[in-house]
Amino acid sequence: MSLRVINDFDASFELEPEAKATLFELLKNEAFLAQVAEQSKCDRLEFSELLFQPVPYSTKTPKGMLPEFEQYHDADDYLIINVPPNFMFKAKIFKPSRLCAIYSKLEN
Repeated sequence: MSLRVINDFDASFELEPEAKATLFELLKNEAFLAQVAEQSKCDRLEFSELLFQPVPYSTKTPKGMLPEFEQYHDADDYLIINVPPNFMFKAKIFKPSRLCAIYSKLEN
């Protein structure tokens, strides 16, 4: 089995306004925020309204994300999660098939 090298991957996407509103509502849900905060061992979280499509790992994208999002990966006051598949389904988002959401960690 050989590996296929991907030199260029289009990570751009645009969500329909209704789908985006539904997804943002789900990602801002208090119960969901509490669950993610508990699992990440932080006091509180706030959705930054930043989403990105994960990209294949390469020398240009060693963290699986576009370079403009890497600053959040390395920052202690941010958390990156995979958007749950059931949220994508409820929001009727099928392309892209995966998204990541960025949250700010808040102190009490």
